[in-house]
Amino acid sequence: MELNIHNLFPIAIGFADIGRPLSSDELSFIKNLKVRSNVGNQTSINNFILRNAELTLLRSFIEDALTNYFKLTVNPKHNVSLRVTQSWCNYSEPRQYHHKHAHPNSYISGVFYVQTNADDRIYFYRDGWQQIKFPPEQWNPYNSESWWFEATTGKLILFPSSLTHMVPEVKGDDVRISLSFNTFPVGVVGEEMDLTGLKLEV
Repeated sequence: MELNIHNLFPIAIGFADIGRPLSSDELSFIKNLKVRSNVGNQTSINNFILRNAELTLLRSFIEDALTNYFKLTVNPKHNVSLRVTQSWCNYSEPRQYHHKHAHPNSYISGVFYVQTNADDRIYFYRDGWQQIKFPPEQWNPYNSESWWFEATTGKLILFPSSLTHMVPEVKGDDVRISLSFNTFPVGVVGEEMDLTGLKLEV
């Protein structure tokens, strides 16, 4: 018997590669930010780093990817876009990690990898209690409680902000540096005739 499986209501994870090394000005800016302690690693004190002139080209790359992701996944009817709200850098030294978390007060979040080690990964988790649980013979996207993707230098990963994620301990010799950001819709959300209309402006 032939059985067809359809992926209903999938969670969209977006990937884009910047396709170039970061410039010396970009790297110098990122590597010289002042930091504070975080759970498992350090994060920049500056929470709006994409507003700085040194990262103008990087911000443009991220905004273009966000526009494409939003169009391909949400495909909104009205004039609405995603605006980067906060942006910051994370620094994980050898044997440090980035704790399990999600991003409240954001719609789509993203992480751009500035510097990585071999075997660096990002894990995503399916939250919620499972009433009936079967031990699988082999893991797949349907039965897994978590799934990982490679975290490599120059890669941008976009995902719903509510999706829980973490990055495990650094096993290489280099500091893992990532640039993270949150977004929020700007424009017309919902439909006035459905009594869901909302105009979000800066």
